[in-house]
Amino acid sequence: MAFDLYQHVTDTIIASLDAGTPAWRKPWTGDTGGAAFPRRANGEPYRGINVLMLWLTAADKGYRAAHWFTYKQAQEAGGQVRKGEKSATVVKYGTFERETEGSDDPRKVPYLKAYRVFNAEQIDGLPTEFHAAAAEEPCNLGTAADPALDAFFAATGADIRTSDDPRAYYNPVADFIHMPPIATFHTAGGFYATLAHETVHWTGHGSRLDRLGRFTERKAYAFEELIAEIGNCMICASLGLPPDFEQSAAYVGSWLRALQDDKRLIFKAATEAQKAADLLLQTCPAEERAAA
Repeated sequence: MAFDLYQHVTDTIIASLDAGTPAWRKPWTGDTGGAAFPRRANGEPYRGINVLMLWLTAADKGYRAAHWFTYKQAQEAGGQVRKGEKSATVVKYGTFERETEGSDDPRKVPYLKAYRVFNAEQIDGLPTEFHAAAAEEPCNLGTAADPALDAFFAATGADIRTSDDPRAYYNPVADFIHMPPIATFHTAGGFYATLAHETVHWTGHGSRLDRLGRFTERKAYAFEELIAEIGNCMICASLGLPPDFEQSAAYVGSWLRALQDDKRLIFKAATEAQKAADLLLQTCPAEERAAA
């Protein structure tokens, strides 16, 4: 039977959901020790579905190093993959040209290719720059507001309103985000992670990425929640904020149904989440995020 890459990735994500630990919920623990985003051997961050797949592998195996190498790249960097180590699957998107009968213009056909990578912790002899950072204690912000994080979300331009109403939501008709007071959250980290989730929804408005209108024919609720949850995680990672996701079992059930009905849905959700994160993060330069 031919290897179905879409099904492989979807099955992996579904397994993590069934276990109660979605791949994008557990990229950080108390000893992540630094880089939240997985990076290629050349330092370039992975994007989209590859972020989720490598986060899942790292969480399962306890890897804290950010960099991932092909077998050849490890050798070129002066290292050697240890005997018996298992690789992780990542994917490469691309197009090739195919001639169309009766037309002089070739047609571009998309393709998806799988390849194997190893975490730096599986490789001996690498330069110290690829080693995992020293372990750190979990960051507990408490219930006080964080001025730097407040400034980041304000810079997005989102209309963020607060009242005693104990609900966090995005209103797409009036185009505003509502948040309960930060003092009602157990931690400020939980507040900002929830705000990140709602801000990803905000990016879907017709005046921005126009996602909410384009996906009405899909099982829109489950799909949009997938996007918001993944995008939330990407934003929190970039802000150095440990997210605290406490979504209901109903959410997980809807995600599972949506994924099982369409094995390509997780790819599409990760792509849309990356667009949302890019839009929000462009309002704050990387050096300012690092200072925060």
